[in-house]
Amino acid sequence: MPSQFSPIQNAEALALEQQHVHEIYNQIASHFSQTRYKPWPIVERFLTSLSPGSIGLDIGCGNGKYLAVANPGIYIIATDRSDQLVNIAAKEKCVRRMKTADVGVADGINMPIGRGRFDFAISIAVVHHFASRERRVEAVRTILRGLRLDGGRALIYAWALEQGASRRGWDEGHEQDVMVPWVTKKNKKKNEQFDEVDELRETVVERYYHLYRRGELEEDIESAGGLVLKTGYERDNWWAIACPRTGDSVI
Repeated sequence: MPSQFSPIQNAEALALEQQHVHEIYNQIASHFSQTRYKPWPIVERFLTSLSPGSIGLDIGCGNGKYLAVANPGIYIIATDRSDQLVNIAAKEKCVRRMKTADVGVADGINMPIGRGRFDFAISIAVVHHFASRERRVEAVRTILRGLRLDGGRALIYAWALEQGASRRGWDEGHEQDVMVPWVTKKNKKKNEQFDEVDELRETVVERYYHLYRRGELEEDIESAGGLVLKTGYERDNWWAIACPRTGDSVI
């Protein structure tokens, strides 16, 4: 990747996120949602293990696929920066008549949430879209800040650099800041005037990602004032369960 990615100042990061994250996800929301429907096993296990009465956050909820995870005893407040994806999540909530969730538009750093109010939080494949380490750490700090100090837990996922076995082929030594294409194919349409079928057209847009190397997610959590409880690798992502660190370094 070009050297413009190293380092990225906050003004540049904001502009990059606006052009290659926020605008793109609004543009591809409908097609993106069609590809995101099955909960990942570890996320589902985390949500179904929560105690009845737990109240939590889904920060970067996308189309709201985790709102339907079968645990009727919990309540989720789900937010995303993309209003188009939030609209899809809200419609899904209505169709399923879900009374244990609410959805709304909010920025992953400037979240309108109270400090220490929530029992849990999930942020799945979101933090890697922030375009500087400072902003990624601040995004993690926002997640942790909302958790209760006496038992609050967060599950955070981010794309891994080490994807040597995947079709993408990224691995150690590859540039960590990348542009990832999203291809939307338009259906063929018949041209009635000439009695012909138009060629299939493709629209390609690029999304910004920071690929997390092994151990980097833990470093960002610790820098944000968190304590890492458990980590692992699933579906080309590094994940971690964390809680606010108390004592001398309270969130």
